[in-house]
Amino acid sequence: MNRLAGKTALITGAARGIGLAFAKAYVAEGARVVIADIDFPRAKDAASQFGDAALAVEMDVTRQHSIDEAVARTVAHFGPIDILINNAAIFTAAPIVEIERADYNRVFDINVAGTLFTLQAVARHMIEHGVKGRIINMASQAGRRGEPLVAVYCASKAAIISLTQSAGLNLIAHGINVNAIAPGVVDGEHWDGVDAFFAKHEGKPLGQKKREVAAAVPYGRMGSAEDLTGMAVFLASDDARYILAQTYNVDGGNWMS
Repeated sequence: MNRLAGKTALITGAARGIGLAFAKAYVAEGARVVIADIDFPRAKDAASQFGDAALAVEMDVTRQHSIDEAVARTVAHFGPIDILINNAAIFTAAPIVEIERADYNRVFDINVAGTLFTLQAVARHMIEHGVKGRIINMASQAGRRGEPLVAVYCASKAAIISLTQSAGLNLIAHGINVNAIAPGVVDGEHWDGVDAFFAKHEGKPLGQKKREVAAAVPYGRMGSAEDLTGMAVFLASDDARYILAQTYNVDGGNWMS
């Protein structure tokens, strides 16, 4: 449909999973994409499938220099950035009494500070170049509620919802729309790690937690990365020009707000 024709999108954590699905959907809509990831070899492999429509950049969202370099490389290669998707994040789980400060710091450094300072760098660029851009943050249904074993991750995603509200209200003065997507349980290779966390702390066989959460989704199954792409395209398009500071649930009916 070419809803994003001529646009340039920077997507963090895009070498696989949800980020890569977004890249595919954006290219199909006419955009050029920058696949930014800490795993540069995998990012290059991912970008190679899109030919001249994609660029791979190495990016560590915990290092400001790396963020700034990724923005600079994007601009040098494709020109001004029109769209940012803050997708890079990690998951962790532990009972409250077993949470370690180092684990907490790592999750918040990537999930919250990484989102904030990437958003800031791109927003500064957009303002400088007069770009009426779109910024999309990846929240989670975990940010809508607490969970007994997922306090740190839930808190990090709740922070993303709040950050999206504040950034959205602030940056619309420059014509920049900031919104977020809150997925539910999304199948993919990352779920092997998630399942292992719950197997360890709930004493369940590997695979049982995944089956349980899938059965609990009202839609009848876990989500896929492709289930999220429609919202990602919509929020980046002109159809969403009057929407800001919102977080949209795309979770098969798991959470209603």
